Amino acid sequence: MVSDLSNIFKDELSNTLEQLLSKSSQVETIVSLSDDSFDSMQFVECSVKFDLKGLSTIVNFYIPTPTATKFEYLMLGGMGDLKEHIDDEITDAINEIISNICGSFCTSVNAQGLADIGSIKSEVKSSTIVEGSLLEGKTNIYQIILSLNDEKLTIIIQFDNIISPFFSSITGVTSDESEFKTAEVSPPIVPYNPHAVPASSTPKNLELLYNIKLKLSVRLGTKVVLLKDILRWDVGEIIELEQMVNEPLEVLVNGVKIGVGEAVIVEGKFGLKIKKIGNEEFRLNHIGL
Repeated sequence: MVSDLSNIFKDELSNTLEQLLSKSSQVETIVSLSDDSFDSMQFVECSVKFDLKGLSTIVNFYIPTPTATKFEYLMLGGMGDLKEHIDDEITDAINEIISNICGSFCTSVNAQGLADIGSIKSEVKSSTIVEGSLLEGKTNIYQIILSLNDEKLTIIIQFDNIISPFFSSITGVTSDESEFKTAEVSPPIVPYNPHAVPASSTPKNLELLYNIKLKLSVRLGTKVVLLKDILRWDVGEIIELEQMVNEPLEVLVNGVKIGVGEAVIVEGKFGLKIKKIGNEEFRLNHIGL
């Protein structure tokens, strides 16, 4: 059974929308769709590519007109009139929102250090305006009901057979019921070569890199902010971060998280006490060595 990322996805969907739209956001329900008709409605279709553990998969987001226009309106701070139809500006706004949601989702998943996931990354491949008739006949589509300050809005999402098991709480699909095969992520079989360098020499080769200088940093917290907020900041501004005061700090090497710890004082200077850190292989893989 592979890891279920459903709750992480729902949390990051809600949190990201709340930060971008400045409205309380919550995922109320996610239900499977089969025979709904969308002929009379337009959508912004965002196709997002996810890469994880040697697999590539596409997740399609379909944002209907009422949701898309509302998102753009709130993203602009509620200024101007609420549009009735999707245009290029709305499409760009939805592209940015989906990109932020997927990026936050990947960051949270990577922080878990899940063995069957490894490192996951996302990229929005396209964002276009489509007619509702495009959805008819599609499979593996689900309707997300969002509560945005008590207003109900809808997002539709489509998983393919590869990634469905990783969202089993939503899709009901497990690794045994999908086209997902562990063989797809197995390392290739290398023919025997009597002249090949034995594996035991790896540590010696690694020693050649021991004196490379890497940048260690500790992340106090993060927050997604709007450009207009950044431009109005002045001396004395207090910026509230997402992390709680009792949460561990992220330990990063060259910008990549390898563990967590807590701040300490060492001879009048800040220090870090490691609380959790990946094993040597994990650290080398994530640093890129």
